[in-house]
Order: sequence, then structure tokens, then C-alpha cells
Amino acid sequence: MTLAPDLLDKLSRIVGANKLLMDAEAHVQYGRDWTRVETPSPAAVALPGSIEQVQALVQLANAEGLAIVPSGGRTGLSGGAVAARGELVVALDNLNQIGAFNSIDRSVVCGAGVITEQLQQFAEDQGLHYPVDFASSGSSQIGGNVATNAGGIKVIRYGMTRDWVVGLKVVTGTGELLELNAGLIKNNAGYDLRHLMIGSEGTLGIIVEVTIRLCRAPTDLAVMVLGVPDMPSIMSTLAEFRQQMELTAFEFFSEPALQKVVAHQDLQRPFDEPCAYYALLEFEQTSGSEMDQAMALFEHCLEQGWVLDGVVSQSVAQARNLWRLREDISETIARWAPYKNDLSVVVSKVPEFLTAVEALVNAAYPDFEIIWYGHIGDGNVHLNILKPESLSIADFAEQCGEVSKGVFEIVREHRGSVSAEHGVGVLKKPYLPYSRSPLEIELMRAIKRSFDPNGVLNPGKIFDL
Repeated sequence: MTLAPDLLDKLSRIVGANKLLMDAEAHVQYGRDWTRVETPSPAAVALPGSIEQVQALVQLANAEGLAIVPSGGRTGLSGGAVAARGELVVALDNLNQIGAFNSIDRSVVCGAGVITEQLQQFAEDQGLHYPVDFASSGSSQIGGNVATNAGGIKVIRYGMTRDWVVGLKVVTGTGELLELNAGLIKNNAGYDLRHLMIGSEGTLGIIVEVTIRLCRAPTDLAVMVLGVPDMPSIMSTLAEFRQQMELTAFEFFSEPALQKVVAHQDLQRPFDEPCAYYALLEFEQTSGSEMDQAMALFEHCLEQGWVLDGVVSQSVAQARNLWRLREDISETIARWAPYKNDLSVVVSKVPEFLTAVEALVNAAYPDFEIIWYGHIGDGNVHLNILKPESLSIADFAEQCGEVSKGVFEIVREHRGSVSAEHGVGVLKKPYLPYSRSPLEIELMRAIKRSFDPNGVLNPGKIFDL
């Protein structure tokens, strides 16, 4: 789509000529997320420097019938930030200031473009902690985290992004500014519209400012990696540790995942004998007795046959390297152009769910290699199917698309979610009915029309109107 000269002039007057990008390189950079399914093709990229400019852009879009795709750090995996049909990309990169900090409330105000890692470092500098963490924290933005309700590796202890948002400023689909919740911990005065915006993927409003709650920094974290023979053993181990200790993380990955990481990331195996799966546990050492307790639980799990071997960190550096065995998987397998699915079921159903999915994929395509990893402590598993060298990306995507239908049938049978933490976007849109009822989806459409009556914000994402 080519914008008329008078419309380009109006956009330039709002953000400044140097903040309206028209070159092909910028269109690719800002017009897509980490997915590569659709070719980015925005009409232009605007980088507003204030909330007022965001409002003006939305108001102009309504007047001119121009679609907008809000853009954060563009680290999503569902196509939610893709601009492939001549939309105006509104990138929030320049709303990147950390504002007022209140030590009593333990809260801080962030522009939507603040990088997650920047917020984490700010919290650390105040002697506090922002606990929502994931592999993309060095490039993801707070506004995008809120728009997708990002989860990550510490959900078992700290919850999702939703649990840390105490205030929002949002520009609606008509260009009005909503100020939601004002940092309150308790506020039961009617509907909490803040929680409608969290996870709405830029379809109801553009998040421009977030008030984040911080917490006490964890003390002396230790990491344990355990080798287990099967998924039921992981669940028994999880139940035993959670009953006796407060864990900050409980992750898992498969032997094929470990093989790939060790081969390509200059890391060592945690122990010599391979196991079917591995559990990574993290816990605080606040009283001095936690390590003894963890070792006693490890011995108990060994005796029960749930655990075959294990290692525990003896230093910060070793803890970091043990975490890399899990955290480096996504980066490592990227060279195989994996077909990814981000799925969840209730924690107790994970073993039967994984077994059913593996059986389906192996029966349909026995040559496909499956890499499993995820946040087992909250029921979120990542299915990665690696592309064989003999297949083109197009053929591979087509075959995996056929597999996905069966996978999502299994999700529906287990009353799970087709998208645990990356949103629906465009990639999961056809499968939304596997997790949401027709009534739920129709109510979502009604909410969309209320906040964005002209349909200018991220059209075609999550569902069609």
C-alpha cells in the first residue's frame, strides 16, 4: 500500500520527518516479529516520542481509514506484530524512559518501550527485583510484555506479567487515553479494564505506559539439574520438592534438546549418563538449611527411582551454566527452522499430553525430530519439530500445519490452551476455537468493537470481526 502524499505529510507533522521511516530495511525491521511466515509489507513506520503523538496517530488513522500495527520489541512467536498488508507500524521504541520510582510502594513507572532487562537492572539498582524473566529479556519491551501477558521461567514462583502490573496508560482505538488502576493494590470499584488490556495483543489499545510492582530480591539462588527416566517421574519429583520447598523455577528439557545445546554452545553435559528428560530446579538459600533439604529430597527421589542422577551448582558461574542448558535451547535449534507450538495443560496432565502428541507426530511423520522443553511447573510445554534438510521450508510448514490440527485436537481433549504465553496473533488464529468457546469469541469481538469501533488497531489478529 502506498500512502498519499498529503497523508504522509500529516504523519510527518505528528512525529517528525526523521521519525517516519519509508525505506525497505526499516519496513522489514519493524514490520515483523520472530516469525517468518508472512512477508512484512507496512506502508510506513512511525516512531512517536510521546503519548500525545501516539494519540494523534490513532486519531489520524481513524480519520483516514488507516490500519495500525503496534510494535514493541518484536520478539513474539505468533505473528502478532506482523504488518503484512500495508498497515502503519507504530513502534514504541522511543517511549523508553523509566520514570517515577516509589520505594514505599515498591513501584516504578515505565514507558512502553523500556527493555525488560533495563527494568530488571533498575530494580536491582534499588535493591529490589523484577521477576518476570525469559530468553528475550534483552530485547523485548515492557509494553509488548504486557500486551502478550508474557510468562517465562519463573512463573511457578512469581506468576505472569499480569501479576506485576498495577497501573496502565492505554490509547484506545479512537485515540482516547485511558489511565487504569493508578497503582492501587486493592481496587474493586467496578470492572478492572486493566486486565482486559493485558494480553490483548494491541487489538484494544496501544499500551504507552506501565506502572510495575517490584519485590524483594532473591537470596543466594542455587540450581539443580536432575536426570529422570520419564515424564511421570518428573511430575513425582515436582510434587515432592514443591511440598517441602518453595521453588523459584522448575523447568524441563529432553535428551535431544541437551544434545543440541552441548554440541553447539560449548557447554558440558551435567553428568555422563544420558536420561530421557531433565528437570532444572532453582531455589533460594535464605536460612542455610535449604541445601540440606534439597539434597535430602534428591536422595529420596533417587530411592524411588524417579531420579537417575543429578548435579547442584556450587557457584554463581556454575548456576549460570546450568541455566544455559535450558535457556540456550531456543537459540541453538533455530538453525533447523523449527516449527514451534507453545501449549499448556493443567500441570497434572502434562505426561499424558506429551505422550499423546509424540505418538501423533511420530505416526504421521516418523522422520521428524521432536525437541521438548518448557516450564513444567506451570504446565507450559514447547513443542519444536526440526525441519529435515530434504524438505523446503514451504513443504515443511505445510506438513506441520497438518500435524498441528491433530495436536490442537489433543489440546482440546485435555482442555488446554493453544497458546500458553506467546499470544494468538495470526499463526494461532485458526485454532482459537480449540481453546475458546463460540460464546467467548463472540464476547471478545464485542469488546473489540467497544474499544476500537473502526477496527484500526491490529486488524486480523486473534480473530476476524
